[in-house]
Amino acid sequence: MTTFDNRERGFENKFALEQEQEFKAGARRNRLLGLWAAGLMGLQDAHATDYAQAVVKSDFELPGDEDVLRKVFEDLKGSGVGVTEAEVMRKMSELLALAREQVRNGE
Repeated sequence: MTTFDNRERGFENKFALEQEQEFKAGARRNRLLGLWAAGLMGLQDAHATDYAQAVVKSDFELPGDEDVLRKVFEDLKGSGVGVTEAEVMRKMSELLALAREQVRNGE
């Protein structure tokens, strides 16, 4: 195997690791977002955990984050919580940064 092949394999491994970490961070972000929204809706304990899991599952409906945003925003609105779509999007960004850090730190 040449140096070029080793280097290429190293880049491929790095890319695969980064993609895996990003997937984990996205799922963690969705769980954290679900717990945040559950708190706003007054859900506690198992109900909050179940809701967070439903948010995680909603991400598999469509590519991108729109399905998660739509679910959480509509659920909050339906529960009478006065938040805007922009506020939910900001929370999603904030929690994604936190989730990425947690995944990098092995938490």
